Amino acid sequence: MQLQRGHEPAFNALYKAYSKPLYMRTLRLVKNKNVADELLQEVFIRLWNSREQVNPEKSFQSYLFTIAQHIIYNYFRKAASDNRLMETLLLRHPGHYLNIDQLLENKETHQLLYRAIERLTPQRKLVFCLCKLEGKSYEEVSRIMNISVATVNSHMTQALAFLKADLLKNREFLLLLFCIAGIGKP
Repeated sequence: MQLQRGHEPAFNALYKAYSKPLYMRTLRLVKNKNVADELLQEVFIRLWNSREQVNPEKSFQSYLFTIAQHIIYNYFRKAASDNRLMETLLLRHPGHYLNIDQLLENKETHQLLYRAIERLTPQRKLVFCLCKLEGKSYEEVSRIMNISVATVNSHMTQALAFLKADLLKNREFLLLLFCIAGIGKP
């Protein structure tokens, strides 16, 4: 393979072929053009520096996307320990990453979410569990608990706000969310 021997035109051809899809994927994850540019450059620098380890028998695309995955993961790991960067990421990533229904379905976030649910007040916890875990409507929960639909709605609103705030305090959880958001998908 010409890349392994340091052939720059081969490297340039690979850059031309793979930079756009890698950039688009990175941009989708980090939501910042400058950061995506920097991470993309880091991917190709790392490729050039490790060009001798490229195995021509294996998928080059998988190899390149694995490099990108590690670099993006390291970026989010650094963000988890950097308060200012974490605040910036949270502002750029829309709230759909904190959709409670999606979190309940994801095995990796399941345990963290259930620990947060345990910290709800007893009545709020019951309302939340009946609505979200058992799938009952607000009207059904209103009849079961002998409270108004407005009270059920209030408990759900407050429970969801508490859970989101509680989970956002957990840096490990945030890192997990950003990784789940698509890093493993070429």
